[in-house]
Amino acid sequence: MDYQPLLHKIRKEIEIYAHDGKQADYIPALANVNPDQFGLCLDLLDGRTYRLGDSDVKFSIQSIAKVFSLAIALSILGKDLWKRIGKEPSGSAFNSLVQLEYEHGKPRNPFINAGALVTADVLLSHLENPKEFFIEFVRTIAGNPDIHYSEATMQSELSCCYLNASIAYLLKHHGNLHNDVDDVLRLYSTMCSVEMSCEDLAHAFMAFAKSNEPFSHAGVNLTVSRVKRINAIMQTCGFYDEAGEFAFLVGLPGKSGVGGGIVALYPSRYSIAVWSPRLNSKGNSIMGMKALEMFTSETEESIF
Repeated sequence: MDYQPLLHKIRKEIEIYAHDGKQADYIPALANVNPDQFGLCLDLLDGRTYRLGDSDVKFSIQSIAKVFSLAIALSILGKDLWKRIGKEPSGSAFNSLVQLEYEHGKPRNPFINAGALVTADVLLSHLENPKEFFIEFVRTIAGNPDIHYSEATMQSELSCCYLNASIAYLLKHHGNLHNDVDDVLRLYSTMCSVEMSCEDLAHAFMAFAKSNEPFSHAGVNLTVSRVKRINAIMQTCGFYDEAGEFAFLVGLPGKSGVGGGIVALYPSRYSIAVWSPRLNSKGNSIMGMKALEMFTSETEESIF
């Protein structure tokens, strides 16, 4: 199948949503992004790639970075990681303090902020240079050495990270943060500041789409079993408290970020990344959600 005509059809039909929502403005660096950009990239297991719009424009991946940090932390600790982080959907905001306190400092899953702070803590505890290790892993898995952190975005996030700091201190209070809070917050914000394009993300997530081909790099081992578990958590927890809606409408495991990016995959078939900065009230890209819903409906290619 030639997917290019379908991608153009999708882009035309979702144009009615082009001015709905707004970009994340609680992080100053993201508030300055042109909200009218749109990119999409589809990578197929047979090697074909289809692109649309601003597919080569780099943007802040934000929470999509949590998938990469989870892959590293899981390679370091294996099943022991689940002693510190749960595997269940949160059902509450991604930055909730209430749920974390109620559950005595064990985050519900790795993709809410509390869980990602714990994975950052794991990287700090076990890697000599976690910042360099993380970016080299991302470059390798994406096949692009020209991927970098944004110092401006990182500093912007640190300037207003009061709620994340509260979460980190609560984790520390319950003994689930082993390093200095400021160091954990800095690494977490640094990882979220990575800038990638839709093409980079689609290529990177092929490692999770190739469910029968283990990936290994510098001590990060994505075995078949680990990929299955990471994909399962993306399916149930990858979209803040809108994961059920995404599963219902799109039917793919994936992860979103408040930079407007969404990346999703069909195991053993394809990975697809879309970017549009205008978000809905849950923090997910409106145009991105619509594009992926239409893509899986038109192709009848979802996991359900």
